[in-house]
Amino acid sequence: MPMAMIAMFLNIDPNRIAPALKEAGQQLNGSEGEVVLDFSSVRRVDSAALQAMEDFAGIAEEKTIKVVLRNLDVDVYRVLKLMRMTRRFSFLH
Repeated sequence: MPMAMIAMFLNIDPNRIAPALKEAGQQLNGSEGEVVLDFSSVRRVDSAALQAMEDFAGIAEEKTIKVVLRNLDVDVYRVLKLMRMTRRFSFLH
């Protein structure tokens, strides 16, 4: 019997990107699921946020969990593209 995919939805606070992703990473368990991170209020990311995103993607990858970034600002996407991080995420508008 196949396992049901579990979805987790998290609104990202632009003032707490790194701590929010660290907390969310600690809550990831099981395998085969999806995490949707709503970036609609985020207009820029700093180096700490980028590191947190990289760490979160690594944790999710280990647990076979797909990470979806939703409502990502085009400038934030460009930063992820420059840092070669876009391959680690899926994107929704």
